[in-house]
Amino acid sequence: MHHIVENQRNFFNTNTTKNLQFRLTQLDKLYSVLKNNEQALYDAIYKDFKKSEFDTYTSELALIFHDIKDAKRNIYKWARRKKVRTNLMNFPGKSYIIKEPLGVCLVIGAWNYPYQLSLSPVVAALAAGNTVILKPSELPAHSSKVMATLINKTFDPKILKVVEGGVPETTELLEQDFDKIFFTGSTRVGRIVYEAAAKNLTPVTLELGGKSPAFITKDCNLKITVKRLVWAKFLNAGQTCIAPDYVFVEKAIEQNFMEAIKAEIEKEQFAFENNNYVQIINDKNFERLEKMIVPDKVAYGGSTNAPERYIQPTILHKVTFNDPSMQEEIFGPILPVLSYTTLQEAIERSRQLPKPLSAYIFTGSKKNREEVLQQLSFGGGAVNDAVMHISNPKLPFGGVGHSGIGSYHGKAGFDGFSHKKSILHRATWLELPLKYFPHSASKLKWIKRLMKLQ
Repeated sequence: MHHIVENQRNFFNTNTTKNLQFRLTQLDKLYSVLKNNEQALYDAIYKDFKKSEFDTYTSELALIFHDIKDAKRNIYKWARRKKVRTNLMNFPGKSYIIKEPLGVCLVIGAWNYPYQLSLSPVVAALAAGNTVILKPSELPAHSSKVMATLINKTFDPKILKVVEGGVPETTELLEQDFDKIFFTGSTRVGRIVYEAAAKNLTPVTLELGGKSPAFITKDCNLKITVKRLVWAKFLNAGQTCIAPDYVFVEKAIEQNFMEAIKAEIEKEQFAFENNNYVQIINDKNFERLEKMIVPDKVAYGGSTNAPERYIQPTILHKVTFNDPSMQEEIFGPILPVLSYTTLQEAIERSRQLPKPLSAYIFTGSKKNREEVLQQLSFGGGAVNDAVMHISNPKLPFGGVGHSGIGSYHGKAGFDGFSHKKSILHRATWLELPLKYFPHSASKLKWIKRLMKLQ
């Protein structure tokens, strides 16, 4: 690991990556190797947890391709020196900010979207002019292997290298001195990464998770609300960091909501053979999720099949904060439904939990919308939709508090892998004597006057 990092550092120090055309070449190379090997990517991820070609393209590859195109289209603008105003105290002069790459970066991907959550940060890092070591999650072993095979045979390891492995390999990587670490995963592991980074004062972006709520008010468009909510929750069998984790529905429409959501799930016919559902990633997660299904709280679903790692889309009703499903992030196809009388009550109860990565409000009322957006702290979210905010590269994506540090996507990703170097450029044709010795009451008086004009 040390040898890989040092080779990348030596290459970075040649300043080759600061050339924008060089960066564009690397982005083109990444796009081509993924585009030319789409079928291999589809086959690998299906072997891991039966993810269909449709879902793999729409929720993974399409987003990566868009990130690459977005970076190529905007790289000159994002990298441009930014002029800023120079204050009177520094007259005559000019001021500007230079964006420069951080250096050697480590990207640790997540298992639930093994391509998108590994390669989108890589796109941002390469666009910003860094070298990158990618450590994909070992849980989807076939997906990890295909990324390693394709990338390592295409890229010079001094620029981009995939390192496979589990905890021992990740631990050894974290012992190295990086210029940036980008991690996507659980809050528990995020703490370990953060602690390791702190030893070298390495900046981090942590994309974590949390219990993301969805609030549903009586004045929502119930038909559209349920349609969008069911899609967002059961996409990837609920194994999505920004999936609605639980629902707060207004009591006035509680019964109508329950009937509508059951009907929508029936209509969608989630199943492996319909190519719109996936397996739980492994036995450990299957067993964890199965324990959350309390039989007397099941309003819909609840069936499981351990050998197939299948859990039927499940709705839990009349749930309390003491139930197993409310004790941790679910990360599976189980949706607890709670009710409320006033929206303020629901917001206050949600605030008892750590700040989530996302939150959603389904309402036709501006007052209700603003109540949630202003009072609840969360990473990002949507009004009258769920999950789809991740598809807009103009919106920085990231958490707050326990749900993460920093953000990426589009320009935010480029900035996250860049250092903003501030420069004051002074002219030499004029020099006021005010700051120099000897000090005097008169000089101080003039300095105070000038400060008031700033």
